[in-house]
Amino acid sequence: MKTLKFKTNINCGGCVSKVTPFLNKQEGVESWEVDTANPNKILTIESDGATEEDVKATLQKVGFKAEPVD
Repeated sequence: MKTLKFKTNINCGGCVSKVTPFLNKQEGVESWEVDTANPNKILTIESDGATEEDVKATLQKVGFKAEPVD
């Protein structure tokens, strides 16, 4: 299991509910959460095969940005 972290523009509950079905369906994503209290809106993903590129592409489909952070 690998942890991926992204700086996103997912900044409210409405945004979270918009991405939920897409991230839940994402192949290789075990679990995820967005820290909307953090100024960088950090998305943390427990990945079992999903790559940074997979996650970025999925979020772009829904209209959100994700930049990997270390």
